Amino acid sequence: MILVNKDKILYFKKKKYRCSVGLNGFTKNKIEGDKKTPIGTYSFGKLFVRTDKINNLNTKFKYTSIRKNMAWSDDPNKSNYNNLIKTKNKHKESLYRDDNLYDLILVINYNMNPVLTNKGSAIFLHVSSDDYKPTEGCVAIAVNDFIEILKTLKPNDKIKILK
Repeated sequence: MILVNKDKILYFKKKKYRCSVGLNGFTKNKIEGDKKTPIGTYSFGKLFVRTDKINNLNTKFKYTSIRKNMAWSDDPNKSNYNNLIKTKNKHKESLYRDDNLYDLILVINYNMNPVLTNKGSAIFLHVSSDDYKPTEGCVAIAVNDFIEILKTLKPNDKIKILK
C-alpha cells in the first residue's frame, strides 16, 4: 500500500518519498476544479507511459503508450466524464504534454465506479515538477522515484490518501 500524508510525504515499502498534492490541500468532498486531493483509499487503474521518453520500464502493470490524441475528459456535462478520450483538438487534460508531468500516469480509481457528475476527474499519480509545485488534485512524485516504485508496486495494491 502507498500512503500519502498532509506533510506531502509518500510512503511505500518503508521508504519515504517527497510528493506534491492539490494546491488547496485535501478533501472528503471533492468537487470538479477545486484543486484538492481526495481523501480515501483507492485502487489503481491503467498505467500510461510516454514510451518515446521512457522505455524498458520494469513494472508488473500492463501499460499503454501515450499518443498525441489521448486526453482525459474533465467535462462533467459529457457522458465520457472522467474517462480516457481521443481528440483531434487541443484539450485541457491532454495526456501528451510538452513538459514531463505526464510521462508516467497511474490512474487513481477515484470517482470511477460509478462516475458521479462534478465529483472530480483525472486523479492520477504522475511525475512532479522539479520544484514539486502543487497539482490540480493529483499526487505527483519525482520520475526516478516513480520508476523505482513501479518495480515492486502490484496492480492490486492501493493508495491511501490521509489528511
